[in-house]
Amino acid sequence: MRKLVLVAMTAVALAGCGRSGFDRARPDEFATARQAPLVIPPDFALTPPQPGAARPQDQSPSSQALDALFGGPAPRSPSETSALSSAGRDVADAGIRASAGDPQTVVVDKGTVTRDIVAAPEGDGQAARVSAGGQ
Repeated sequence: MRKLVLVAMTAVALAGCGRSGFDRARPDEFATARQAPLVIPPDFALTPPQPGAARPQDQSPSSQALDALFGGPAPRSPSETSALSSAGRDVADAGIRASAGDPQTVVVDKGTVTRDIVAAPEGDGQAARVSAGGQ
């Protein structure tokens, strides 16, 4: 029985190698359409570079990052402008990110519970005990 299964599997595997009965006539994908030549269209909006002027694509990575983070000169749609105005963009401090870490910045005191949670030692909680408020 094993020999019969082995011979059948060999015949099926070798049948894929033959051309009789399994070769379909299919079109050549490269012969169906003529490839157009590569042509660069003229761009009449380009101006010749000025001698000594800075190249527009030579922007420093730090200035690119600042534009990405703090919203460079990106055009905004009327609906986005309206939403920002109603959210208070006109009265908000533009340099708030620079002053957020300032020691003079007033922050909300969350109390001793939050401070204790943040300062708690690492562990799996097996040594935890109930505080005076939970007895």
